[in-house]
Amino acid sequence: MAQPEGTFVILGASGDLTYRLLMPAIYRLYAAGHWSWQVVGYAPDAWDSPRFRDHVKEGLMAFVPEFEDSVWNRFQELVVFQSGELDKGGCEGLAEIVGDKPAVFYLALPPTLFGQAAQSLGQANLAQPVTERRLVVEKPFGHDEASAAMLRNTLHQYWQESQIYRIDHFLGKETAQNLLVFRLTNRFLASIWDREHIRSVQITYAETLGLEGRWRYYEQAGALRDMLQNHLMQLFTLVAMDPPAVWAADTLHNHKTEVLRAVRPIPPDAVDQYASRGQYRQGIVGTAAVPAYRDEPHVAPDSRIETFAALKLWVDNWRWHGVPFYLRSGKRLSQDYAEVAIELKEVPRGLFGAGLANWLVFRMKPDERIDMVVWAKEPGLTLATRRRILSTPYRREDEVEYSAYEQLLLAVLQGDRTPFPRYDEVEEAWRIVDPVLTAWQTGDPEGYAAGSEGPTGQARIMEPHMAWRRIGESDETP
Repeated sequence: MAQPEGTFVILGASGDLTYRLLMPAIYRLYAAGHWSWQVVGYAPDAWDSPRFRDHVKEGLMAFVPEFEDSVWNRFQELVVFQSGELDKGGCEGLAEIVGDKPAVFYLALPPTLFGQAAQSLGQANLAQPVTERRLVVEKPFGHDEASAAMLRNTLHQYWQESQIYRIDHFLGKETAQNLLVFRLTNRFLASIWDREHIRSVQITYAETLGLEGRWRYYEQAGALRDMLQNHLMQLFTLVAMDPPAVWAADTLHNHKTEVLRAVRPIPPDAVDQYASRGQYRQGIVGTAAVPAYRDEPHVAPDSRIETFAALKLWVDNWRWHGVPFYLRSGKRLSQDYAEVAIELKEVPRGLFGAGLANWLVFRMKPDERIDMVVWAKEPGLTLATRRRILSTPYRREDEVEYSAYEQLLLAVLQGDRTPFPRYDEVEEAWRIVDPVLTAWQTGDPEGYAAGSEGPTGQARIMEPHMAWRRIGESDETP
């Protein structure tokens, strides 16, 4: 086998993230001919390389349907394990393996260890040279605006911002990337992408899943921190940003940050007008009865953690003044469904009736496609209208599907920072949601039945004569 191009070190290699997501993604990239780096698993476990390879193979066989022994036999030659602690001495042992080759250090660790790991790597001189060393950090990037700034300062002690890759796996999703490409390459959209033509924007990410064993994390996070502050806020910036003059990482990040800075602050005394929260009660999801959130194992019986969150954002700039952006996400909802939906204003004169709005919908799940909701004449003797959906699937049946982690890992190897949020994006997003988090420290979230559309209170934040799209609405037959 040819000499590896560099070393990819996974700190926390014995954990679930490595087992379920990272190694399957790396294996698939290798099988497709896109990976040639050595993979070093690093953890305090008393393992050796053969033990780690057995662990990795077990995960690949479980999570990679196209797993092949012949590919694994070649791939495993790149995989080694190093046991060590998250301190300077342990990381100096890593330095001997890395040598002077390019290296990526992936922090597959609990968030409380991000700063310690980054500092220990820096103390072992593994952050140098700057142009050949990269640090990958998983979310959450802090717990609020103050802690995000503290984390940034800790990381920057040894790592420059250009070396830091913050993973937001939504930015690796094909539909998220296509949202920007579709916007910026189709001329007919350029003239209508503003307040004169767009009435509102709704971004929805609905899940039927509950905690799935993630109670320890979720009891600290909740839906607002888990989904809206990062994932949906990033989708919001892709919709609202101005077109960049050049396709370059810092130019893109500057435009996204500019949008976030233009978001109107949420008044602490008027949070209920901008935000809604809920917590699922017992109900039926599909055909299965499921318990209430407070009855889930390990959850406090009086927990105030929201399992549903919705926000209304106003962007105070010329392009978007007066256009509400609605973001929502929740667990134990009626469907697994995600979309970015742009509502166009009605034509000036309703010659054929009122309420005939057009929608441009970017569907993310259960399948990826673009829908345009339009109106046409209903067959018959009268000029009655009916809704039609012009739909195109994102991918043809013969095209290969790559996961978000595959997309993002390859971008890390290539040094492409465009799909990774910069520190000021992260901190501006926290600035937006901090008043809501503070307000939600008291009171209880509104209950909603599992398997429903979510809490009825989400309607409260809608502007007059506006309503949430039903979850899965673009699936409806016109």
